Amino acid sequence: MAKALEGIKVLEFGRFVAVPFCTLLFVNLGAEVIKTEIPGSGDATRTAPPLTEGGEAYLFMALNRGKKSITLNLNSERGVEIVKELVKGVDIVVENLRCGTMDSLGLGYEGLSKINPKLIYASISGFGHTGPDSSQIAFDPTAQARGGLMSVTGFPGGPPTRTGPSIADYIAGLHTAFAILAALRYRDKAGKGQFIDISMQDCIWSTVVPECGGAYFLNGRIPQRLGNALPTGVPYNSYYTKDGMVFIMVGNEAHWQSLLEVMGKEDLGDVPEYSTSIGRVNHRDELDLLVQEWTRPKTTKEIVSELTDAHVPCSPIPSFDEVPNDPQLLSREMVIEVEQLISGRVKVPGSVFKLSETPGDVKFPAPFLGEHNYEVYSSMLGYSEEEIGVLTDEGII
Repeated sequence: MAKALEGIKVLEFGRFVAVPFCTLLFVNLGAEVIKTEIPGSGDATRTAPPLTEGGEAYLFMALNRGKKSITLNLNSERGVEIVKELVKGVDIVVENLRCGTMDSLGLGYEGLSKINPKLIYASISGFGHTGPDSSQIAFDPTAQARGGLMSVTGFPGGPPTRTGPSIADYIAGLHTAFAILAALRYRDKAGKGQFIDISMQDCIWSTVVPECGGAYFLNGRIPQRLGNALPTGVPYNSYYTKDGMVFIMVGNEAHWQSLLEVMGKEDLGDVPEYSTSIGRVNHRDELDLLVQEWTRPKTTKEIVSELTDAHVPCSPIPSFDEVPNDPQLLSREMVIEVEQLISGRVKVPGSVFKLSETPGDVKFPAPFLGEHNYEVYSSMLGYSEEEIGVLTDEGII
């Protein structure tokens, strides 16, 4: 089947999560991704627990399926020269090394664009390439904290809280992928590449503000942590049931009226304080208590059935082990297996890209460290087996 990004070649200098996730999206859509790794050790996530019985890291496998792994020592002059040779034959470079590292090696956009003027060069960093903090080392929690997400995440009275997954890494990876696609479109029209500077702090901040910034910018009120509640809507929260928890979401007036009918509280529909979204937000605690009193004696299944029939958005809150067995996810092939040579069959997420003509595909194993050295260096640079052996012996690759 045709692939949307077939023929596009990406050279990745990715560590940890943000860039590997970004380039995994390109693998999904048919691009060829060449992942450069440190000789001998590789990407740090290769040793991140948990490991399979074969010693392979699940995180690395999940983020690097379908890529070609080459090893390359960037601290050597020869290694730097090899990068410059490789860049002649690729469309995109993506990196998330410490801000300024690639420039110091002569491998920043300014240097590489002279070699390949059509090159699209994307850099993900904690704070971007400009500003007073641009040189600071940053990981996902740094961005979550400095972008304002932690300040509004957690329960009232509790401490600022990091989200479970490394959401700053993934959001930055998504923004970078989108920017690269825009740059590819521009290159089609203008015939030249460009530099893409993505800050993880910027990405988190732009995500937090639409729902949480209004209180501050319009009224000078600092947004508070609300647990699972929504700042702009009530009832919109998780509630205990007889056998678990359920999430109920009132998104508009129709939902509110339907919820009241299901609860047998139609008389509250005429209460002025509850007649608007603003009014309900101002009476958050009492309305949450009202809903909680209704859900507590009922099973989760009963509540979901009643509210679904009434077209009120709701959801059970399953434990993690229930999610990969969800018939909905399974029907959309979002739990697949890949065959790792050492570890055997491993379950990983399927592709979210359900395109009618060019669907995504990530049913590929993750590579061994340096697995594709011969293939890449011989096909792209014309190196002989003997030359590749010498570079290996010298610690260049």
